Amino acid sequence: MKARYFHSAIVALLLTCSATWAQDDTLNWNSLTDEQRQVLSPLEENWDTLPLERRQRLTEGAKRWSEMDAEDRGAARERFQDWRSLTEDQRSTIRDRYEQFQRLNPREKARIRDNFRRFRDLPADRRQQLRDRYRDMSPAQRQAVRDRLRQHQRRQIRDRAADRPPR
Repeated sequence: MKARYFHSAIVALLLTCSATWAQDDTLNWNSLTDEQRQVLSPLEENWDTLPLERRQRLTEGAKRWSEMDAEDRGAARERFQDWRSLTEDQRSTIRDRYEQFQRLNPREKARIRDNFRRFRDLPADRRQQLRDRYRDMSPAQRQAVRDRLRQHQRRQIRDRAADRPPR
């Protein structure tokens, strides 16, 4: 029985490894398109030593880049320069917040996106007023604002639930 289990485990391991090796071969430098190689040319020397996951992300990024028009590329360059100007702590904070956002349920994500759109659509002077007001708050005041928002959201959810017919 142990031999059969051991044999099955070896076969499964070999199949997994061979699938990974097959994927690995599909992302070698020579398998990239001319456009991808051009975009990724600074990485050519180290390409085959990069982890497969990173090569996959870079390949997808190169594909998106080649599909952008000049205006979108300019905006992407600007965002990249902004990203490079951040400290490692700032980048880490952004990554953490992104991961937190990705763990939210779809309803929460939609709520945050809606709030962002409403904020973005405000006139620039009103957005700046809100930023200044929030920046000038003490940590306790900020927490109180967050608590009031949560209470408001709970009331809205409760009210919506009360309006729905029972299942």
